[in-house]
Amino acid sequence: MSLQPATVVICVYTLARWELLRASIDSVLGQTVAPVDLVVVSDHNSELYVRLRSVYPELRIIENHNAAGLSGARNSGVAAATGEVVAFLDDDAAAEPGWLEELLGGYDDPDVQGVGGAIEPAWARGRPRWFPLEFDWVVGCTYRGLPRSAARVRNPIGANMSFRRSLFDAVGGFRDGLGRIGATPVGGEETEFCIRAVQHDSRARFLYRPRAIVRHHVPSNRATWRYFSARCYGEGLSKATITRSVGRGSGLASERRYATRTLPAGIGGGLKDLARGDLWGGARALAIVAGLIVTTAGYVIGSVMLRKKSSPSSVTQPSGIGPP
Repeated sequence: MSLQPATVVICVYTLARWELLRASIDSVLGQTVAPVDLVVVSDHNSELYVRLRSVYPELRIIENHNAAGLSGARNSGVAAATGEVVAFLDDDAAAEPGWLEELLGGYDDPDVQGVGGAIEPAWARGRPRWFPLEFDWVVGCTYRGLPRSAARVRNPIGANMSFRRSLFDAVGGFRDGLGRIGATPVGGEETEFCIRAVQHDSRARFLYRPRAIVRHHVPSNRATWRYFSARCYGEGLSKATITRSVGRGSGLASERRYATRTLPAGIGGGLKDLARGDLWGGARALAIVAGLIVTTAGYVIGSVMLRKKSSPSSVTQPSGIGPP
């Protein structure tokens, strides 16, 4: 098997994650298959950019010259990439040594345009007992409901994903207006990007390979109900934007299966745990119900806001549609 040459892109925006970033960079440099280059993108933080250039003179350190935010930073990384595959790793995630090799192993099929892997949470203070596995996407990690073995998926998760460089030439980059801007808990840019790719070419496929593992740091402030609810609400807002761009059928296909299969099973499991004397089982069941309600509320409110913005009588005109 011949592996495609790959560029790894890490986007950064704050000095507060410096030690985590160093661990992330070290994990890329220690891969069983080395990337042709590692591009670190500083998102409108000149102090961070200068420090990176000083500490890592051997790496390609660039600035994000697009709009501030994760989408713009990733697009800057893609523009600088020299590999035929572009892999993305978060600045607070560390990859296992065989991560890149496992991702690249999924590109034997020419119709495969992207490959993602498993993201395991590394809780700073231990996993909260009320936090349901079905909602690990809240902290950017693989959640219960995804395949347990290699399989086709609609889109990979942003902290551990890769795409053919040629795909960006064909359909454009990640969409501004989606994805994180600083610590704002929204997302969805990779979802919209993959849906747009399939709408461009129905043969395009995306794979999930759970043996391509990264460990994603989860700070204590994300192990709270406040963050949980804010992230769920932000996800609803993001999905409203995505469906307006790509249509409800494509934008919510995976979410319908998740809401009608995965979440009811999770609620049932929590209630069974409660019946066996585990009070936290009831808390997990309640968290699933609450998470679904808050996410749905975000979607409904986001949809209404977007309709008002696009109304001919509205003073504020809709922003341009770009590339999640």
